[in-house]
Amino acid sequence: MPMATSDARTTAGGLLIIDKPQGVTSFDAVAAVRAALHTKKVGHAGTLDPMATGMLVIGFGNATRLLTAIVEHDKSYEATIRLGQRTTTDDAEGELIAPESGTTGVVDAASRVDRLTRELVEGAIREYFTGDIEQVPNSFSAIKINGQRAYDLAREGKTVELKARPVTIGEFTVLDMRRTAADGGSDASMPVADVDVRVSCSSGTYIRALARDLGERLGVGGHLTRLRRTRVGRFDFADEAVARRAIGAHAESYSFTNREGETITRNKCMLDTSGLSGDQRREWLLHHALSMVEAVRGAMPVVEVSVEEAAELRFGRRIVRRLEVDQAAAVVADTQDVVALVAPANGSQIKPVTVFAAA
Repeated sequence: MPMATSDARTTAGGLLIIDKPQGVTSFDAVAAVRAALHTKKVGHAGTLDPMATGMLVIGFGNATRLLTAIVEHDKSYEATIRLGQRTTTDDAEGELIAPESGTTGVVDAASRVDRLTRELVEGAIREYFTGDIEQVPNSFSAIKINGQRAYDLAREGKTVELKARPVTIGEFTVLDMRRTAADGGSDASMPVADVDVRVSCSSGTYIRALARDLGERLGVGGHLTRLRRTRVGRFDFADEAVARRAIGAHAESYSFTNREGETITRNKCMLDTSGLSGDQRREWLLHHALSMVEAVRGAMPVVEVSVEEAAELRFGRRIVRRLEVDQAAAVVADTQDVVALVAPANGSQIKPVTVFAAA
């Protein structure tokens, strides 16, 4: 996605492309940005699990209005799937699930892994895990059930039943496959196959569910050991302009004593702001942010309007324009002023849904 070098300090909001580190939550990254920018109006466009790294799109100010649209964009990931082991969470943070009880069960599981080939794995992916499919999210997910997160219910030992949901897998490519031995829990080690993959998929796809289901289809079980998000819609780390504006971060542990007198150690997200502090950190972040016009051009279709039409939209009035999509951003062509988010009013007019003050 081509980007200008405009400075977000001239706007009332923008987007930050954060390269989230492993070991912190997406909310931790939002909290770090909120503290650095000294503003409460901050949010992100799609959660990454603590185990995952990579692209986290964070909006501040007026750009938070764009996050709902960005969340729905398709995404790309690079991941490692471990075939031959199951876990309770379908990723490396869960507890290992024994293949079967007894020595025979372990031997059979090892034999099935030994028979795996790259061709078998790629064949299963082509047949069952590309295009439009249905998947059941893991019970340790953030999906809400009657107002409660599924992972909270699962941690309380309650039965969690989630329905299958349709998703679209545009790409599921095997990049490499390695045989190794891994900790088998009660056993000294178990033969496994680590498969590096690249996946492009629709919003709402769980990569760890893909890992689990691929392992089940191959009869050996599977879980995710590595996950990195590389693209969200038009924002792609492979784009040099995006990579140049991306902000690194790292996890830093800290300890505190709770009310019961226990010492708790947790991680917090620390932005890599080159040792700057205070206002310098804020200015540095704003300088690396995508401006509002860059943000809307990456988030949704754009309708170019005149200065006169911009004034009409800001007064809440309709203007003549045919719109073939549900939502777009109105931008003044000459000044690149982001005027409003607009929607079709009828077959020949558009109406403002969200209006932004003039830059």
